[in-house]
Amino acid sequence: MTVTGRGSASRIAGALLRTAYGLFARAVTPALPLLYRRRVARGKEDPARRGERFGRASLSRPEGPLVWLHAASVGEMNAADALIAPLLARGVTVLLTTGTLTSARIAAKRARAGVIHQFVPYDTPAGIGRFLDHWRPGLALTVESEIWPTTILELDRRRIPLAIVSATLSDRSARGWARVRPFAMELFSRMTLCLAQTDADADRMRALGAPRVHVTGNLKFDAPPPDCDRDELERLSALIGARPVWLAASTHDGEEEIVAEVHVTLAARLPGLITLLAPRHPERGDGIAGMLRARGIALAQRSRGEDPTEDTGIYLADTIGEMGLFLRLAPVAFIGKSLVPEGGQNPLEAARLDTAILSGPHVFNLEDLYAPLIADGGVEIVADAPLLADALADLLGDPQARAAQARAARKVAARGSGALASTLEALAPLLPPAPASDAPGCTEDAP
Repeated sequence: MTVTGRGSASRIAGALLRTAYGLFARAVTPALPLLYRRRVARGKEDPARRGERFGRASLSRPEGPLVWLHAASVGEMNAADALIAPLLARGVTVLLTTGTLTSARIAAKRARAGVIHQFVPYDTPAGIGRFLDHWRPGLALTVESEIWPTTILELDRRRIPLAIVSATLSDRSARGWARVRPFAMELFSRMTLCLAQTDADADRMRALGAPRVHVTGNLKFDAPPPDCDRDELERLSALIGARPVWLAASTHDGEEEIVAEVHVTLAARLPGLITLLAPRHPERGDGIAGMLRARGIALAQRSRGEDPTEDTGIYLADTIGEMGLFLRLAPVAFIGKSLVPEGGQNPLEAARLDTAILSGPHVFNLEDLYAPLIADGGVEIVADAPLLADALADLLGDPQARAAQARAARKVAARGSGALASTLEALAPLLPPAPASDAPGCTEDAP
């Protein structure tokens, strides 16, 4: 068979798979309300905003140009946050969509003029069609690794450009797409622009048919450090006083038990120790509190308005959007989702705030962040509870070593910046021109 023949066969196979996916999406649509009700029962959806998940907007579309910016969850939203101010400066409305309740609550805390938040609709023809009919974006941006077939095909049909920013495609995901290569080619070939984090990500996307791929870096390096309420920082600092303190940040199911074990071990070595425990999903707070009480640990639960006292061993920080506060309270932070095989959480927030960083070994989703940190001594990897307790004891007892590790992490975070400028440069042809300045010279925000 000739090359042309193989290409024709691949296009036919891709079209058939595209049709099959469309039929599948239509077939499962009647079951989505049941799925939604189950998620509501598990505290994973906001029933007051049900319509958004089915493409029914809860707000009016403003006049003028609008860019749709999709970030699946909190991590992607933090990366996307770096883009919002430059987009607003170009006079566009930013329609920010996310898929989780936690990210929606954080979006509400960060509310600003010109930014509209909606839950992303399910990837069905009816839902995506209603969504696009209402919002009529001039450009769609999605962050990191969100690839939804119906959405991509419908954007292409309507000739709405789609760019994936800070794009990443793991080797595992690429192998999965390769098993349905004709379908992958149908989708990736319709992406207007792929702005990859690394050369490896770029190569994998090109291999699956993405026509325009550039390496622009990881936007997480350019995200600003998380802010906090300064009055609350001062108040909690006074309550904690001179007690030794550490933070277990963004922990996942299975890690809170490890944190409890480490706290008990470490408290015997460091009298007065207080552990700040900030689960990634704060809605799990009551269950975590029950586990801690069953172990005989005195705790205060922030979501219930409780303050740490002299007797408090663990302060359960089960609230939304306050990681900047807790990172500033603790000189050492363990970054979760890493002692369980889940792939890790972003360590750069801690790095920017001069916090010494500890992590488990399971950081395979964030190798581009952790590799330079490990190489430069900006993070210490611990494999289990005893090693975590030992590392914490060493860092809490040695301010100089702690400061040296924090400095190394901060240098890595600063060295990796630049993705935002590269991303904006690549996106410029797809965006409306920036408004002309009223007067010559630099503004207060200019570099």
